[in-house]
Amino acid sequence: MTQRLGVGIIGLGSIGRTHARALATFPDEVELVGAVRTSREALDELGLTGARVFSSAEELIADPAVDVVVIASPSEQHADQTVAAIRAGKAAVVEKPIALTFEEVERIEDALRENPVFVSVIAQRRFERQHLELRDLLRSGALGRIVLAETFVHWHRDDAYYASAPWRALAPGGGSLMNQALHSVDLLDWLVGPFESVTGYTATLNHDMAAEDSAVVALRLADGGLGVIASTTAIKHGEPAELAIRTTEGTVTLSGADIVRWDFDGVPQPETAPAAASGANDPSAIGIAGHVAQWADILGALREGREPLIPARDGLRTARIIASIYRSAETGEHVSVKDA
Repeated sequence: MTQRLGVGIIGLGSIGRTHARALATFPDEVELVGAVRTSREALDELGLTGARVFSSAEELIADPAVDVVVIASPSEQHADQTVAAIRAGKAAVVEKPIALTFEEVERIEDALRENPVFVSVIAQRRFERQHLELRDLLRSGALGRIVLAETFVHWHRDDAYYASAPWRALAPGGGSLMNQALHSVDLLDWLVGPFESVTGYTATLNHDMAAEDSAVVALRLADGGLGVIASTTAIKHGEPAELAIRTTEGTVTLSGADIVRWDFDGVPQPETAPAAASGANDPSAIGIAGHVAQWADILGALREGREPLIPARDGLRTARIIASIYRSAETGEHVSVKDA
């Protein structure tokens, strides 16, 4: 990569602006060519006075000045736009979730088999220092055998949040599992997985909408351990997401990014990275640090001609896990993630 990459953003809502701000920290490597679903005023407000307002996602993807397509549109559009970028031969960076259904997962997999271009899916929590070190310790066996793996996403979203963007109220893209808990599900599977099978329940308990605002999941790990996932946006006051891993040798518990319990004898506690603000009550509070870290890897991978640390298959696996949970909740059956 000898010149700046041209980047186009599909969707300049809250998460699209997060990408724009993160990309601005790499001025020598990236030029933001333009965006769609935005205005001249919005681009100017971000300091992007030279960027263009595209009339459609199709126009942006086809533009020869765009090398990398950032997909930050409403979730139900992600799969179609990812497939379009792949077929156009463009590199793509896709906000979570990359897909909502098994059919969408398969369409993206088919497109990549036909045209294996660069695709990375945003899962920025994997880049936090404590998670990287914890994964290494778990993989090495230094923390013992996993007995229980748990994550809880007890967040608050008011009616105004759902009314401000109608897709947030639609199933499955706006559900508490797919929209709020996906990062925690992805992180847990990455740390202790792979998940082998799931049994789930979903409900809408405090909002008038089609998507679920609450869910609980029992899961089995491939090595025989068990786990629990619980998510909600129906409560009055949100709390930082929690993650706990209980093994034969001890327990680690995280609240947000902070390790609040570590009782493994003789094993030093991982160093915790500076904590990002929690999105428990306000999704705009999360900040850009995680996206900056992942973009550093993405740009390095493009420059070096290597695979990114979070390739398409990882995002597709997480989408498949959540689709399996929804299938279980709908049918009342125990669902194998591998076979679903």
